[in-house]
Amino acid sequence: MPTKSPRIAARAVIVHENRLLLVNAWPGGKSDLLCAPGGGAEPGASLPDNLKREVFEETGLHVSVGAPCLINEFHDPRVGFHQIEIFFRCTVTGDAQIASNWQDPEDIVDRHIWARQDQLGDLRVKPDSLAQAAFSEDGPAIYDALETIVM
Repeated sequence: MPTKSPRIAARAVIVHENRLLLVNAWPGGKSDLLCAPGGGAEPGASLPDNLKREVFEETGLHVSVGAPCLINEFHDPRVGFHQIEIFFRCTVTGDAQIASNWQDPEDIVDRHIWARQDQLGDLRVKPDSLAQAAFSEDGPAIYDALETIVM
């Protein structure tokens, strides 16, 4: 299998009124897996600038980007895909209401959930350490080691 460079992505850990914002990880109901909003970094833009763009595309929300709190890696060895994600603490600037008719221009994100910490155990969320990073504000950034992609 040809070697590919890892893809870099930025993700937003947005906790508003004690609820974490989650979005669907796969388009079109392909999976019930949820993750933090964000996506691949475009060359020539900083990770925070990429993240602001991605959050707006996926949710219509404007955010300020804070410190990194989690680094996650996953891969699909069948196709040589490897992604490194840097999660940043973010704060919504302005209204935190996501319009019911908001549409992701890439047609990936079509579901948004504001979940309390006690609800996360009933949801399929990746990476595994997202809740810990979101709801504990002290300490260094967490590293969630390489795992095989799931659907």
